[in-house]
Amino acid sequence: MLTIHTAELLVTGPTGSGTGTASGTGSGTGAPPLPRGAVLVEGDRIARVGPYEELAAAYPHARARSWPGVLTPGLLVRGGDELLERTYYPDDPYEITELGAEPISGAEALADLKMTEPRWGNSARRGTQKLLARGVVAVAGRFTSPAVRTAVVRSGLTVVPPAPYEGPASLNPLAGLTAAEEAFHGVLEPGAPARFAVFAVAGPAELLVEGPTSCVATVIGGRLLHRRR
Repeated sequence: MLTIHTAELLVTGPTGSGTGTASGTGSGTGAPPLPRGAVLVEGDRIARVGPYEELAAAYPHARARSWPGVLTPGLLVRGGDELLERTYYPDDPYEITELGAEPISGAEALADLKMTEPRWGNSARRGTQKLLARGVVAVAGRFTSPAVRTAVVRSGLTVVPPAPYEGPASLNPLAGLTAAEEAFHGVLEPGAPARFAVFAVAGPAELLVEGPTSCVATVIGGRLLHRRR
């Protein structure tokens, strides 16, 4: 099936000389930002990139999804093993009264929870949902828990080797960065994986200020895995 995804602004990747993709995937450089730009998705790949009107005219039978804000490459979060193997996400609503809604980390606090492998897997599943809701499409880390690895694979997130980061790991892939483009995972171009996100902001500069919770949609492998309700 062919699907055209369009937004008020399309940013296919970093364009400045001082920024690059988070993982070095793709060509590393995108085309200039394109107002009312679009990507044509066929299966799990990007078939074409260009103005929406041009793609819609060339592929009149394609499904069209129009999003508010800016469409960019999906984001990469560092410290994925710390976020998913050493942080517990309480089950809402069943554990919120007892444990609260905030993630729980730290050896002592986790020991009190008497964690089991299945419980880690369920926590990781909730963690990956939080990442998808922030436009994350890839995690850097090394996972040793089979249950967590399974949850990550099933989520659709790409796993890349561990990458250095400062401070504690954060669900916010933009934390500590000077430009949102530094978190981009890959470049949106023909033949590239259909892996991108849409944020309800005017552009990358505003995304850095407003943060990734402005995400309205996350697409991985051509599938819409998160959509803000």
